[in-house]
Amino acid sequence: MEGGPGGSRRDDSWAGLSIGWSISTTLLAGIAAWGAIGYLIDALAGTGKVFTAVGMVVGALAAIYLVYLRHGREHDPDD
Repeated sequence: MEGGPGGSRRDDSWAGLSIGWSISTTLLAGIAAWGAIGYLIDALAGTGKVFTAVGMVVGALAAIYLVYLRHGREHDPDD
């Protein structure tokens, strides 16, 4: 079904929005998941918030790498 001016489809204008949500939720989930793991280690070890902070940083770095793997690399059309 052809849409508005220039023959663009309505679905094409929303394609970038789903990628943005995917990247945002991946980053937030990485920080939250690894931060929670760090919090549990802190609770079991009786330390302050050291492992929570380390877990959040590790989660952010891992999430950034995962976003790069999913969305940032050049895709070979032959794959």
